[in-house]
This record gives sequence, C-alpha cells and structure tokens, in this order.
Amino acid sequence: MNTHNLPGLPDMAPADRLLSAVAITLEAELEWLARCLQTRIDTYFGRPPTSPALPVNAPSLDQPECPYADAVQRRGLDSADRLILALALAPSLRPQLLDVLWSRNEVTQRPYTEFGALGHGPACLPSGETACFLLAGDALGARLAALRRLAPEGRLASSDALRIGTLPESELPTGPLLPSPRFLAEALPGLPLPEEADAGLPARRVTTGLNWTDLVLPAQTLAQLEDIGLWLNHGQTLLEDWGLGRRLSPGYVSLFHGPSGTGKTLSACLLGQRCKRPVFRVDLSQVSSKYIGETEKNLARLFSAAEAAGWILFFDEADALFGRRTTVSDAHDRYANQEVSYLLQRIEAFRGVVILATNLRHNIDDAFLRRFQSVVSFPLPRPPERLRLWQEAFPAAVQLEPAVDLAVLARRHEISGGTILNVVRHACLQTLGRDEHYVRLTDVEEGLRRELFKEGRTP
Repeated sequence: MNTHNLPGLPDMAPADRLLSAVAITLEAELEWLARCLQTRIDTYFGRPPTSPALPVNAPSLDQPECPYADAVQRRGLDSADRLILALALAPSLRPQLLDVLWSRNEVTQRPYTEFGALGHGPACLPSGETACFLLAGDALGARLAALRRLAPEGRLASSDALRIGTLPESELPTGPLLPSPRFLAEALPGLPLPEEADAGLPARRVTTGLNWTDLVLPAQTLAQLEDIGLWLNHGQTLLEDWGLGRRLSPGYVSLFHGPSGTGKTLSACLLGQRCKRPVFRVDLSQVSSKYIGETEKNLARLFSAAEAAGWILFFDEADALFGRRTTVSDAHDRYANQEVSYLLQRIEAFRGVVILATNLRHNIDDAFLRRFQSVVSFPLPRPPERLRLWQEAFPAAVQLEPAVDLAVLARRHEISGGTILNVVRHACLQTLGRDEHYVRLTDVEEGLRRELFKEGRTP
C-alpha cells in the first residue's frame, strides 16, 4: 500500500489525525477486497487465481488512533466479516472497484445472477448474494456458512455493523448490504448521522440540551448518580485490571423510581452526556412479539448492538416487565414469565449500564430488586428545590409581573419539575399570544389549575 503521500500523523491536529488513520486503514481494506474479488472471479471461471484462497492476506488493524479499526475490533468481527463490511462500503468509497460485477453473461445476455449486483444509480450496489459469491463461489457448504454470517443473529447484524435486506421473493438475507449508520458514526467520525440511524432496533436515542449543573435533585440522589458515573468511567479497570471480574457481574443495573416529571429520564441523558455514552430508550412494545422466539431475537440484537457501541440502555415504565407476578394461570402467563427471565439474563450478562425507571417502586417485585446494583429515589422536590426550578424555568426574554411571587408558588404547590415546566409553557404561550413579554399571575394560576386537574388535585 502506498501511504507516502499522506501527511505524518503525529504532526496533525487530532481530528485530521483520526481521519488520516481511517484513510490508511480503509485503503488497505479496499485493496484487500479488490484482491479477494479478483481471486474469486478467477477461480469461478477456471482461470489461475492471482492470489491464494480466500481470505487473502487480511491486513492488520494496528493503525494507532483509528476509529474504524476500533469499531471493528470492538464488535469482534473476523476476516470474513471484515471482507463483507468492506464490500458494503465500496459503493460509497470506491465504486469503480465493483464494476466487474456488471459483467454480462454471454449466454443469457444479462449480468451474472450469482454476482448479485443491484442497480443503484450509476453505481453497483452489492447484496447478500454478492457476499455469498465472494466468500463461497458455487460451493454449497460455504454458501450456507456465509448465509449464517448474514443472518440477524450473525455478528454483523447483531452488533449493528451492517443491515442486510431481504428481497421480496426470498426470506434469506440476500438483499442489499447497507452499513449501519450507527457503525458509520463510530467508524468514520464527522459523518452526519441520519434520523433513521437506529431503524430496526427496538430503541431510540434520547438526548438533552441541559447540563449536569441544571439537575435539581436531593444530595443523596446526586451522590448515587455520581456512583453510576464512576462505574461508567472506571468499571472496566475494576473488573479487568483489579481482578474483580471473577466475583462481580460485568455490568451495572440501576432502578430509578419516583413520580413522573422528577428527572429520571433527564438524569439518564445527563449521565450519558457526562460520560460520553449514548443513551437509548427501549421501546417495550417493539421488544415484545406475539411470535414465540421473536422477543428473544429482538433483545439479542438490541443488547449485542448496545454492548458493541457502549450504549446506556434506559427501560422506561419497567414495572410493565418487572412488576409483581401473580400465579401462572395459562400459557400466555408462562410465556410472559419466560420473556422476563430471558431479559433479566441478558441484563445481568450485559457489559454496560442498564437503567430501569418506574413511577412506583412498590410495583417492582422484590426478587428483582435484590439483583440491581442501586435503587435511586427521585422524590418530589422540596420548597427550596421548587423555587430554583421556578426561577430557572422562565426564559430570560420575559418579565414577571410583581404579583407573581415564585417563593409563594414554591411553598404552596408540591409539584414536580416537569409540572412546573408545563405551567411555564402555558403562561409564556399566553404572553406570546398577546404579543407581550410580561407574564401575568392569571396565566400562571390557570396553568397550575390545568396541571393539578390532570393529576386529580385542586389548586
């Protein structure tokens, strides 16, 4: 590989150094792909191959400070997986490399079916069929092994490195090869991440525009959150370097409990922000499936992707899964219990942080509580905390009329931070509707009345 035209990595700015390290690694991967593809075609048509049998001299991934190499190694991808991934990246990085797949069969006068090339504008889009041809040629046993690699439970899909489609006429994973946007964001830093980056997984990323200093919580709650942060930053050292991995579970499970609007989701987001870990809220409706075995597959894909990418998993309304169980009365109850048992096994084996959230702690079965590393209470804020929430909720662009006494509001109404924000939103919208910047007490009181009515309370 010719790298003499690349600038010296040590003299570069950090961002440029990362990109150059990625370029060097990908150059080697694509050259390797080209050799393997030529070898397969030569072998298939009976010509003497230009290289030995596949995979041909897999390049090393020892380029320092290379996000692509890190993303591949973190997922445990072997040489064959890397070859498929390079094939999927080729249309974007070196489309001319795949032009050979457009070759016309002189007998049928159309492209070779076994090459699996799909139309994608002027470029060739490789498919699962292309990957099978590259790895197996026409050897049926090797083809079956290649199909297993492309299956949802294979490393490429389960670690969210690659999305493999199915064609309408087939249930097998022989459709287009699409690198996961999440993998691209990790491996090629600076690439914009599309909104649908996590399509196909029963989870969505949650973020916040607030900072850690914006948290308004009791000191004990903050201290427990700090403990989770310590695990995120130093857990691997504790388990591996200090040798406690023989005695401790590999991850950390915490239960957040408290009324709605007290900061459970916000705290999870800020933990991720502070420790540089993405936070994904799990959609329980997508996890559960009416088909036996599908729930386990959904969870397997989710946990594999999360572990590979270092996500924090956030299960909201956890009592739906970990609530107190009654006696098993039918097959549905037995299957539901199996789902929960499988989920608990995956959580306990997960090498990361799982946060379960519920409004009511007493709804969680005590048998589950004993298996969590921490139980964090999010109580309703006390008057001094409510005063701070009131003060910080109103935007700087508005003024409060003298009758709006925030200290009185904080003492009088025992409500959550989320409720306070709803009241402020109502009052500010009324102010904007009058084309004013002056918040009236009547608007605040009406917002309070509506919020308390929603909770079944009177002002």
